[in-house]
Amino acid sequence: MRPCCRSATLDGFVELARSHGLDPDRLMTGVGLDIADIAVPDRWIPAADVARLLELSARRSGHEDFGLLLAARRRLATLGPLSVVLRQEPDLRSALRLLTGYERTYNEALHLALDEASGLATIRLWLEFAEPAPTRQSLELATAALLGIIKELLGREWEPLSVCFSHQEPAVLDTHRRTFGPRLQFDHPFTGLIFYADQLDAGNAMSDPLLRPYTQQLLRSMPSPRGATVTQRVRDLVEMLLPLGRCSTSQVARSLGVTPRSLHRHLADEQESFSSIVNATRAAWAERYLANDRYSMTDVSGLLGFAAPSTFSRWFRGRFGVSPSQWRDAARRPSPDDGAITLP
Repeated sequence: MRPCCRSATLDGFVELARSHGLDPDRLMTGVGLDIADIAVPDRWIPAADVARLLELSARRSGHEDFGLLLAARRRLATLGPLSVVLRQEPDLRSALRLLTGYERTYNEALHLALDEASGLATIRLWLEFAEPAPTRQSLELATAALLGIIKELLGREWEPLSVCFSHQEPAVLDTHRRTFGPRLQFDHPFTGLIFYADQLDAGNAMSDPLLRPYTQQLLRSMPSPRGATVTQRVRDLVEMLLPLGRCSTSQVARSLGVTPRSLHRHLADEQESFSSIVNATRAAWAERYLANDRYSMTDVSGLLGFAAPSTFSRWFRGRFGVSPSQWRDAARRPSPDDGAITLP
């Protein structure tokens, strides 16, 4: 299944494209999307096609800031039903945990992770399309949208300590500075925001405690949040242990306080296995790191826990049917007719 996102992700696209002399219908058709889908905000469309549409629009319009221009037209309601709950979360920490835990209710390809260390909070963003697709415009759109959500909760004057992007610095930064402020970093190890950790406890200016019981009822009607299953807990540990070369069944079971046999039984109850989780995690990480030119094939191999790049290449070709280099080249192309490979 291709990861999808709500068509509301493209809210404002038609007007923006036309304002830059583009034909939105032709652009969408060119990447396999139907312009009629935009009229139905809750319709789910392939996220990789949306990424190609944004990249193609940026190239055809000559605006490297196309994703940011689209983000300026976004509203909190773009998140769908989750936005109703988000408005009533008591503080920023609760709101960000909601966004990270319920990603799949608004975008199956977008992933967020919140970390705290040394008095700083970091929220990282990345995309997993399960196929080669450009990420820059989509990541800039998502980062600007995230910043907009935080400003909605804490006040428009709020600013992070730093805004980081894993891609290279664009030639013109005017829109980036207007959107994010002056503290920009490019060619960074991750894409995301850095701010003081104590701001996580800042109150949500929109929250009304009297409405919170009703929003919690709505939340219970949604799919279970990320981290609520044994599979997700195992996946979190695999992600931590893979780069350390310590990702084994016994190590993960020990971290969870169970025996390896019990771990296998719990995973089987959820129609999963340890090896499938390791392979799925490696596939997701490979996509993430291959999208960033700062990582060599040797770097990616080590981060995924392989002993040698040749072993990584064999595994990658066996899983995806193409070499890592072919995948990386295809991910740079904004549309299928630019010569992108087709996965078997």
